[in-house]
Amino acid sequence: MGKNIVAAILALFAFAALPAAAHARLQCVTYARQVSEVQISGNARDWWAGAEGRYERGRAPKPGAVLAFASTRAMPYGHVAVVSKIVDNRHILINHANWSRPGMVERGVMAMDVSATGDWSDVRVWYAPTRSLGLRPSAAKGFIYPRTVTASAANSPSAG
Repeated sequence: MGKNIVAAILALFAFAALPAAAHARLQCVTYARQVSEVQISGNARDWWAGAEGRYERGRAPKPGAVLAFASTRAMPYGHVAVVSKIVDNRHILINHANWSRPGMVERGVMAMDVSATGDWSDVRVWYAPTRSLGLRPSAAKGFIYPRTVTASAANSPSAG
């Protein structure tokens, strides 16, 4: 076979492999397990219930906690994100995957509590395609605290 034919065959195989590689996208649950100490299996929509009895849960953001979003029509599998920093009582920075684009990892992006009562039940999240805090609020169930976050809060001087 000539060099051109071999090159054409190799190019054809490389092109044929592209769709399979494109389907291997990083999902939010895989990413959250990799970068946090919260280790729950299943879809993001199942993490809140899966944390019961294993991890403390609550409505206050803490660095290292996982923010669990509810399943909605727009997000049937839910979503999870890891809190990286508290900015103030209504703004946090999060790390997550598969939000702005399939498989895309975003670090240090803004999430804002837009709930009427300040309980983080409705959240707007930075959405890269619009360069804004999302087109609509997303329903959130709350925060799942890794054991180290819970233990450090219990041992802090302000814990009572």
